Amino acid sequence: MSTQEPFTIEQFYNFIKQGKLMAGKCQKCGKIHLPPRPLCDNCYSQQFTWLAVSGKGKLLTYTVIHIAPQQFQNLAPYAIGIFELENNLKIPGIIEGVPQDQLKIGMELTLDLTSCNTTQQWPQWSRYCFKP
Repeated sequence: MSTQEPFTIEQFYNFIKQGKLMAGKCQKCGKIHLPPRPLCDNCYSQQFTWLAVSGKGKLLTYTVIHIAPQQFQNLAPYAIGIFELENNLKIPGIIEGVPQDQLKIGMELTLDLTSCNTTQQWPQWSRYCFKP
């Protein structure tokens, strides 16, 4: 894995497109950032390495969107949640494959980097979602 790749949201989504969930690990203090950023919010270092992260997590909170923005109307109603992954990393994502009346805080879900609903044209970045 090249450590020369920039620590930007664009590169984060390039890795998603390749089927990898990658975080930025600060070389100075060790804090892990997901999504990555060019400046550590703990020690202000700009020195990072890429770190592969597991896509297994638990649902911390969620909401069901019934009235969606125009670019997501074809998905409504859909559930979106915040997930806690390893190393206390948190990431938002759409939840697919779980009936909305069966969603439960604490349920374990896995990040899916390949088969999420991609019918809308926006955003142009690769999509990910969480599934059982």
